[in-house]
Amino acid sequence: MTAKLYCFGESGNAYKAALTLTLAGYPWEPVFVDFFNGGTRTPEYRALNEMGEVPVLVEGEQVLCQSGVIQYEVVKKTGKLGGESELEQREILRWVLWDNHKMSSQCGTTRFLMNFLPPEKRSAEVIQYLQGRLIAAFKVLDGHLQGREWIVGSGPTIADTACCGYLYYPEPFGFDRTAWPNISAWLDRISALPGFRHPYDMMPRSAKS
Repeated sequence: MTAKLYCFGESGNAYKAALTLTLAGYPWEPVFVDFFNGGTRTPEYRALNEMGEVPVLVEGEQVLCQSGVIQYEVVKKTGKLGGESELEQREILRWVLWDNHKMSSQCGTTRFLMNFLPPEKRSAEVIQYLQGRLIAAFKVLDGHLQGREWIVGSGPTIADTACCGYLYYPEPFGFDRTAWPNISAWLDRISALPGFRHPYDMMPRSAKS
């Protein structure tokens, strides 16, 4: 059975799930959600996910939402991208939670404000504040990757597919690869993995982007 991932190309959180599924060799296909035209606010979609968010993974009777939950389901079913020891598994969870709280949340909000809102609704003060938060997060990740190829252990894990989720997007939001050499080299390693594809090549985009 091929799983269905409800997603849209601009969503970095959906990309985390899509990339994890793909790198683990988990059969899936995208189902486009027209986010920019209210696709997550319809009664039908809220019946699928009361939180009104993407991604959602549907496989048979099982419905999963939140990118981290989906990533862990992929690890459980495939045995891939989950670390090689109990210690690594705990460390992977630490980085998935850190990314969700400290990095992806700031990346997603800043990118949305700077690129997908009408210019007159973009608050320069809010953007500046969020970019300051992002710089702090990038410092943590770049420092951690000094002397390491992967965030945890000797190979890629869902810690990597979580933390990279927003960093391949071309829209400006305060991330400059040249300023963070360890992150940049790590992104190159991820993009060299078999099956890797850019988010806009993996999931359908909104016509409004």
